[in-house]
Amino acid sequence: MMFSGSHVHRHNPGHDDQDIRSRLTSVGLRPTRQRLALASLLFSKGDRHVSAESLHEEAIDQRVPVSLATVYNTLHQFTEAGLLREVAVDGSKTYFDTNLSDHHHYFIEGENQVVDIPTNGVAIGKLPEPPEGMEIARVDVVVRLREKQ
Repeated sequence: MMFSGSHVHRHNPGHDDQDIRSRLTSVGLRPTRQRLALASLLFSKGDRHVSAESLHEEAIDQRVPVSLATVYNTLHQFTEAGLLREVAVDGSKTYFDTNLSDHHHYFIEGENQVVDIPTNGVAIGKLPEPPEGMEIARVDVVVRLREKQ
């Protein structure tokens, strides 16, 4: 289960420490040692999907001393600050996506893996009228896949 839930799409070089530090400060987050280390792991490999558990394993493997609770808190802080997008697969599993563009996901059951659906792969039809005073922020489509029986 080493990198379950993480999926690398394209390499994105140029995320050096200064770049990551300025990315954090630009959204109002103090660049603490742990935030910098986790941001470096998250953003140095191109677009990817991680769970808190997979990022925690990765951090431990890279000798970053961080608790699972700190990883959860940091991922949620990054999401609230607009650096990550949360992808809820079901009630018990959440992934965090470094790709902030408008897109949808496959969830591969049994592998616990989230993969981007190509942008032209989903067409959304009629949406309901939102309740008074509300607007639709985003539509998330998660298509669950499994091996053919």
